[in-house]
Parts: sequence; C-alpha cells; structure tokens
Amino acid sequence: MSADGATPTRPRDAARVAGMGETVFATYSALARATNAINLGQGFPDDAPDGAVLEALRAGADGHQQYAPMPGDPNLTGAIARALGGALARDLDPLANVQVTVGATEGLFASVQALVDPGDEVVIVEPWYDAYPEMVRMAGGRVVGVPMRLEGARWRLDRAALTAAVGPRTRLVMVNTPHNPTGAVYDDDDLDAIVAAAARADAVVLSDEVYEHLAFVPFTRLASRPGAWERTLTVSSIGKSFGVTGWKVGWVSGPDDLVGAVRAAHQWIPFAVATPLQRACATLLEGVASDGGASFARLRASLERRRDLLTAVLTDTGFTAHHADGGYFVVADATALGFGDGEALARALPAAAGVVAIPMRAFVSGEHCALVDGMLRFAFCKGDDAIAEAGVRLRAWRDRGFAAA
Repeated sequence: MSADGATPTRPRDAARVAGMGETVFATYSALARATNAINLGQGFPDDAPDGAVLEALRAGADGHQQYAPMPGDPNLTGAIARALGGALARDLDPLANVQVTVGATEGLFASVQALVDPGDEVVIVEPWYDAYPEMVRMAGGRVVGVPMRLEGARWRLDRAALTAAVGPRTRLVMVNTPHNPTGAVYDDDDLDAIVAAAARADAVVLSDEVYEHLAFVPFTRLASRPGAWERTLTVSSIGKSFGVTGWKVGWVSGPDDLVGAVRAAHQWIPFAVATPLQRACATLLEGVASDGGASFARLRASLERRRDLLTAVLTDTGFTAHHADGGYFVVADATALGFGDGEALARALPAAAGVVAIPMRAFVSGEHCALVDGMLRFAFCKGDDAIAEAGVRLRAWRDRGFAAA
C-alpha cells in the first residue's frame, strides 16, 4: 500500500509492446532444457564449426578492439560488396550499398523502422518468421498477410493473392527465400510477380535471404530480377552460412538511398557491430571467394543429407512430411496421427517423446491458423547423432500409441 492507502500500480507499457509475449523460440528452447529433450525447434546447429571458422575468430580478436565504423568494418563491407556484386553482375560500393547490422534481425528491424510510418501497410507472406509482424507493429504499420498454398508436398507462393494484397497504402513487401519455415525457394516467376506488384504500388521490397547459400535447388536473388534493384533491400547474415548463429553479424544491401535510410535508423539502435566478429566474418567471406564456393557446396550437401534423414524419421513415425528445397527446416503434419491441434502437440511432445518442435501456428496470423492446423516445424540443422536419437524417441512414442508422458 502507498502512503495514501492506494494500491500501487506498475507503470504502463508503451503501446508498441503492450501485450507482446515471449518469442516462441525462447519458450520452446526453455522447454527443451527443462525436459532434457532434443531441441529440433530452434534453428541452430549443434555441432562445432570447422577449424577455419575458429581460427578466423581467434585472429579477429587481435589488435584494435574499439568501435568499428558505423557502416561496418571496411574489410567486411568490401567482402560483402564483392560477393553480392558478383552474384548480381553489378558493381557495388562497399560504403554506399552495404550496412553491417547485428544479425539479420537488426537489419530487418532497422529497415522497417526506416521505411514504415504509422498507418502504412506491409504485405508479408504467411507462414512468416515470427519477428516480421512484430517489427511492423512496433513501427505503427499495419500487417497484411498473404497465405502460401500447399501443392502436394511443397509450399508455394500464391502470386495472385500477393498481387491482390498490394495496394495504394502498401509501403513495404517483406519476403523470405529460401523460406523459413516451409523450405520453399521462390522461382523467377515468383520473384517477378513480387517486383511487379511492388512497382505498381511504388513500394519497397525487403528480401530476407539469410539461407541464400542453403538452397538445394537453383536459387535466384530477388535483387537480380529486372526492375528489382532500385526498390529492393536484401538482408543476409553470416550465421546460417557458416553455422555460427551466435555471432549475430548481418547486413543490408541495396541502392544507396535505401541503404542510407537504414543507416539513419541503425545508428540509433546499436551504432556499431562487434569489431572482432566483423574481422572474422571478412576472413570467412574472403575464404569462400578464394575456394570458388566449395565450402558452401559441402555445407549444402551435408544439410540436404540431414534433411533426408529427418524426413525419413518423421515419415516412419507417421507424420506427413512436406518437402524442403532449402534452409534448415521440415514442416510435418500430425493430423493423420490424430493431432489436429499442432500447438497442443508441440507443448506435449517434449515430455511425451523427448523431442521439441515448433508449432506452425506461431508463424501465421489468427485468421490463417486453419492453414497450419496439426503442423509442426522440425529443424534438421543438427548432428547425425541428435537426429538418430530423435528417431529412436519418436518411434518409441509411436509404439506407445502416441501416449502422453
């Protein structure tokens, strides 16, 4: 009680975060730890990076340890500009066309803050990475969801639905390829439909391409398509490509006016990114340039093999596993097992089977929950031993008649 006898109240939250809950990844990773379950929920590798990665990190810790330049360490921005410029057949200026960020997440957040005003509409494809809509809401924007469609075992962009969703109030179109969580890789016709829709509304395209080197089918960068460069910001990071998600070093690239807007926001968020990590990232990218991409090819082959291992485990358990053409994840439907509520299953599975997965409901708006009822997202970016043990546990759960713990 206060001195005047009134019950004290806590200060109110700002509207931009009021009602905002914990991210699903924190929730299920904590559940994995609490139940000693195998964590096939959060997308991070569980094996150590190779020696070249660790050596780059050690070398990056030598010398100057103060703030890096706000746009990014020149060695890193130069390596990014050369790599992306070569892929786009375009000369990129390391300063004007690249901004280093604290992982792809900060790059996306800074881009949204730089471009979206209260009341602006942002079109996002569903299922989505769960941070996308929250970023838009924090900027005061309005989320317009466009559901993907399932064709056989593969998820596809609904081009007609996306075109219809983009209108005069659209400021931003957010897309992700290779796509998390479905594993879809957009083809050239998909990308051209996105660019055309954005052009009609004079909107910017924000293309999240963090899995750019992890596509098992031909992959095209959105910014390479006709008419795309001038209105496209591309976001990527070091974490997925080198299995170091904890480094949190990403970047935004695009035309100088759009990158300049992102930089204006970035300077007030972290200002700069960790100096030794930027040095290490520059070394790794330069190494890939010298090996002709062979290290990325080996990584893709390893992940594709693990995808097939996990898909076989899920199918043998009785799930209907959808096909992933890239990324870290397989979406599996448990409806045939008698579980129509994927969220309830995800919460029960750690204790019942000793395995953690993420409910697909976390990646859609309320109006599109029916799109993913009974579905879970499983990560295959884990070691062979973890996938094999998950198979043992899931089959044992099946043999118990899918009983709860």
